[in-house]
Amino acid sequence: MTERSLASHTHELNRLQRLRILLVEDDEGDAFLVRELLSEADAPFELTVASTLREAQQQLAGIECVLLDLGLPDAEGIDGLRKLLAVADNAAVCVLTGRSDEHLGVQAVAEGAQDYLVKGQVDGVLLTRALRYAVERKRADEAGRRLREVELRQAESARLERGLLPKPLMQTDQVTVETFYRSGRALGLLGGDFFDVVQIGEDRLHVIVGDVCGHGVDEAALGVELRVAWRALVLAGVPEEQVLSALEQVLMSERRAREVFATVAAVTIDLPGNRATVRLAGHPPPVLLAGGHAAPVRARTGIVLGVRPTPTPATELEFTGHDWSLLMYTDGLIEGHTGVGEERLDVDGLCKLLDEPAARRVPLPDLPPWLVARADQDNGGPLTDDVAMLLISRGSGR
Repeated sequence: MTERSLASHTHELNRLQRLRILLVEDDEGDAFLVRELLSEADAPFELTVASTLREAQQQLAGIECVLLDLGLPDAEGIDGLRKLLAVADNAAVCVLTGRSDEHLGVQAVAEGAQDYLVKGQVDGVLLTRALRYAVERKRADEAGRRLREVELRQAESARLERGLLPKPLMQTDQVTVETFYRSGRALGLLGGDFFDVVQIGEDRLHVIVGDVCGHGVDEAALGVELRVAWRALVLAGVPEEQVLSALEQVLMSERRAREVFATVAAVTIDLPGNRATVRLAGHPPPVLLAGGHAAPVRARTGIVLGVRPTPTPATELEFTGHDWSLLMYTDGLIEGHTGVGEERLDVDGLCKLLDEPAARRVPLPDLPPWLVARADQDNGGPLTDDVAMLLISRGSGR
């Protein structure tokens, strides 16, 4: 490397490493001294000076490190530091103390400052090094904080998953149940979709799929409450026609706002009779796969839970033969685009996917993830909403 290119490289490195510093100091002499110390160390910096805390709060944009005097006209001691930290965002903070109040520097670090410096006891090199270390320490602290947040979210998601996505409570071998859930949110956090399967006695299988409007943790927690309440109601032997009304009462008492509602598809399967009762509260209908064809269940649909308490109508479904599958799902599966203009997949598009020869070759346990993969492909990318599915099959399932 030539002398000229070395100089150019050094200049570029200094430019990239240039620190943007905000000095909050009301004493012009001390402010001049700080500037001289930085210049003496030949430190690449952009120094902005504010004489009050109010002025400093207006100049924080783009600042990497704040050098704060603890004695200001509008903020004294630790109180001033606390006010600055509240608005400093990602900027590192170093405090300046006098020799007689060095103990304040220790307290400042305990309050959240990255470091403290005693006036008159630093030279240019030490000052520059302290500021750079403070910036790196702040970045490390922020990285650690984000890591902890991710870990907390993952732990929270795991707890919610146990509540939203339980293992089917069933003993029969007359039918099989495949479950599927995929979050549509960042970091894999669950939304308000839920499902459950409970067998009562030897002949009745109760199944539910639901979706609480919204995609936050509050909606997921409410989904857990509704799922647990539904299982308790079913196990307690509450008459089928009263279960969703009772579930709606739970929703209305536990929701965080009046506008929160839930859609539900509930099915009770009479195993010996080979028939089912379907109740839809604003939810997409199940899809029946039988005789080599997929078709939506033509069931009456009631209004969503949580708007106006109204009994959910029941529709009787007679299965033909003992080879069938019933696919229950949340609307996240059918709201993606098909690749044709703004057209959505919807229920008819889902049935067309299931009727494709490729779908018929997919083993039943793999059918839910296959459907999502195909929906992602047609959508031009991952579906944005949560997707929950239950596939209940008897015999060969098709």
